[in-house]
Amino acid sequence: MQVDIKKLEDSIGIKFKDYDLFTAALTHKSYTAEYGGEKWNERLEFLGDSILSAIVVGHLYKRFPELAEGELSRIKSQLVSRKVLAQWAKELDIGKYVFISSGEESSGGRLRESMLANTLEALLGAIYLEKGFSTIKDFVVSRFCQKIDTLVDTDYKSRFQEIVQGKYRVLPVYKVIKETGPEHSKIFEIEVRVKKQVLGRGFGRNKKESQQEAAKSALRKLRLL
Repeated sequence: MQVDIKKLEDSIGIKFKDYDLFTAALTHKSYTAEYGGEKWNERLEFLGDSILSAIVVGHLYKRFPELAEGELSRIKSQLVSRKVLAQWAKELDIGKYVFISSGEESSGGRLRESMLANTLEALLGAIYLEKGFSTIKDFVVSRFCQKIDTLVDTDYKSRFQEIVQGKYRVLPVYKVIKETGPEHSKIFEIEVRVKKQVLGRGFGRNKKESQQEAAKSALRKLRLL
């Protein structure tokens, strides 16, 4: 398969001077085993993983000054997970540009989550070596860290619990205070208390959704959203 990696430059908005470095970032070890070559992307993957973690952690630290270490760690783990990285790689269409062996090609390796995530990390490592920390930081924050809000906003309950445990050394207590509607389409109203004080109420089609809304309400009351 012919690969025009210049199109990937257009996709990521970064031009490389060192095409050997750029190509190495996109080369899987299986390709060199079959076709020869001395450079593949495992070392760049290691570098990119470390660079990405540093940028994400720094961004989280500044973005959420009220969150404890455990909650920051949870968000960071989600953000740099294989699933999320593979999705970002798909958005950049990285799979089209990876150099892989014929065996990997026939087995669907080009679309494998691990292949996509690892190649993305290698590409980040290459961008760092080519352009420096400032450029890779801007690239990650502008193109990737926007996903942070999505991850945080979908789990208000965990965020609220982390804050309450850190500040009060107790767990929030959720209680159903009303159920309305027919059996097949109920609406639950739930309140959340901390040390017997009601801090939030939420409505939802099930208890889990209502608890999330109650936690969201509490965070807003505490001016943490």
